[in-house]
Amino acid sequence: MSIQIFLSCPTSINATQTKVRKLICGECERLGFIIRSLGFTDYPTKFPLGEVLKLAKPCSGGLILGFAQFQTSQGIWKSGTPYEQQQQSITAFPTAWNQLEAGILFAIGVPLLIFREENITGGIFDSGVSDLFIQRMPKLNRSRIDRNAFRQVIDKWASEVKAHYDRNNFI
Repeated sequence: MSIQIFLSCPTSINATQTKVRKLICGECERLGFIIRSLGFTDYPTKFPLGEVLKLAKPCSGGLILGFAQFQTSQGIWKSGTPYEQQQQSITAFPTAWNQLEAGILFAIGVPLLIFREENITGGIFDSGVSDLFIQRMPKLNRSRIDRNAFRQVIDKWASEVKAHYDRNNFI
């Protein structure tokens, strides 16, 4: 049984982010999942958004890693509206591809697991946008309690992924 999962992750990440990605992907591989990802395992020959859909269709799960790609500590939110607000603290933005890929995965109905780094908000990373609990990105130096909690989150999602696979691949 080869269960594929789609990984949404920026291709340009720093050394710490790379270690965290490897940690999360290692857990998925421990469970026997085959990871598919544009820019890591598969490379487009046509327009990338179409390739994402093509890659995602046979997948039974989606993993979204919201790593910071841009950070700022100043700016204006919703300029010129009654909701205008001055940015006072660091805020971070993920790759826009996280949003697009999460939308595709949500639309095709696969179980999603979403991790975000500190200060990442917006779209799929906002609480209440979906029925999902948005997880904090795991730390590299975790306590035993944090390691167990992380594994429980992965294992719960994995059981949903396996159930999706079973429902859609019956003989």
